[in-house]
Amino acid sequence: MVEKNNIITIDGPSGAGKSTISKLLAAKLHYTYLDTGAMYRVVALQVERSGLDLEAENAGKKLEQLLDTLDMTLAPGGQGQETRAFLESQDVSEAIRTPEMAMLASRVSAEPQVRKKLTEMQRAIGNRETIVAEGRDMGTIVFPDAKHKFFLDATPEERALRRQKQLREKGLQVEYEELLAQIRKRDRDDSSRALAPLRPAADAIVIDSSEMSIDEVVAFMLAVVNNREE
Repeated sequence: MVEKNNIITIDGPSGAGKSTISKLLAAKLHYTYLDTGAMYRVVALQVERSGLDLEAENAGKKLEQLLDTLDMTLAPGGQGQETRAFLESQDVSEAIRTPEMAMLASRVSAEPQVRKKLTEMQRAIGNRETIVAEGRDMGTIVFPDAKHKFFLDATPEERALRRQKQLREKGLQVEYEELLAQIRKRDRDDSSRALAPLRPAADAIVIDSSEMSIDEVVAFMLAVVNNREE
């Protein structure tokens, strides 16, 4: 397998800081930031809006039809801002960032049709651009030949605190215990599913960011990348 020097993957559980770290790292390296989590959230939003019951008997066929007509576009956010997402030309950037949509995105991402569709889209981007790709299975499934792989983690408690702070900054009040319960459930769901479970790639560098600042994590990753390029 030939390593792809143009791809850096950052995997990890919800709330570990992947998005923030990936955006900063991409900016410093002049790479494109690929927010795969936003892609799954957009699909989840479309599923919700369509009223599709994923547990129904004919859900598979309806989900395929939904994916065939999916009109999704991502655009870079402003400095320090999350990726902007558009569904059928409508800006859904805020709508996809709720805790409820995060849970539905985790459920939707376990569907084989969804993973196949979005993996194809992600690989197409990786084939034409130099990217920092963050998600759950970037280093294990989507880009197993990426030269630089990281797995960013933090304790569930720390991730719940970070998420609560993030939501409060948006004017949303969510109880810490509720967020912690959601994070623990999502960790169990993401790690135990049969299709593309959440786990570090065998050759990924695992980073526990629980007691690290954002700048410290970015500096560490930059050092790793630069040392390997020398």
